[in-house]
Amino acid sequence: MKKSLPILFTLTLALPVAAFAQGTARIGTVDMQRAFKEYNKTKEAEVKINDAKNSAKKEYDDRAEAYKKALDEINGLNKQLESAALSADKKTQTAKERDDKIANIKNMEREITEFRQTREQQLQQQLMRVREGIVKEITDVVIEKVKTKNLDFVLDKSGMSINGVPVVMYAPDNVDFTNEIIDTLNKPGRAVPAASTRKTSANPSITPARAAKP
Repeated sequence: MKKSLPILFTLTLALPVAAFAQGTARIGTVDMQRAFKEYNKTKEAEVKINDAKNSAKKEYDDRAEAYKKALDEINGLNKQLESAALSADKKTQTAKERDDKIANIKNMEREITEFRQTREQQLQQQLMRVREGIVKEITDVVIEKVKTKNLDFVLDKSGMSINGVPVVMYAPDNVDFTNEIIDTLNKPGRAVPAASTRKTSANPSITPARAAKP
């Protein structure tokens, strides 16, 4: 995963219209993207995901190398068959050996294609599970802070509207509590609620770097 796991997330809490009219609404902002990037678990997840991606790429490269070797062997047999000095019996034997290798290499082509498609799907699913789990943890911490601070409305400073404009055009620095969220998330020994914990597959289950097709 070359880029950090992306997140655009807006938290909204119910707010009576009368609260705005009376100027009593308590508003806060959080930079969810920064919280996501600076959460230690995100960094740890990136390492694991990159390991899974590299493992998948290595396996793909090994298959591609075996395919190339098999192709070279077929080309070598074709050259032998072009030799006029080859006896009829030897030519028949060589032709059969070549045809067997051609059938085998077609199977290899199919297996390589299936491997790439399956592994990419597994890695993408793993990415989504990890992302969803971390977002849930951050959201839980934000909600707890909202209750503690008795806030009525919270906006994600990193969020963008459908027009590509920041959702929060302006907010005073004193309403932002991103640092508090990050400090809480990274607090040593912090207990993570069971509902926020998600298991990830031990197998490479994020899209690997695509190697050139053999």
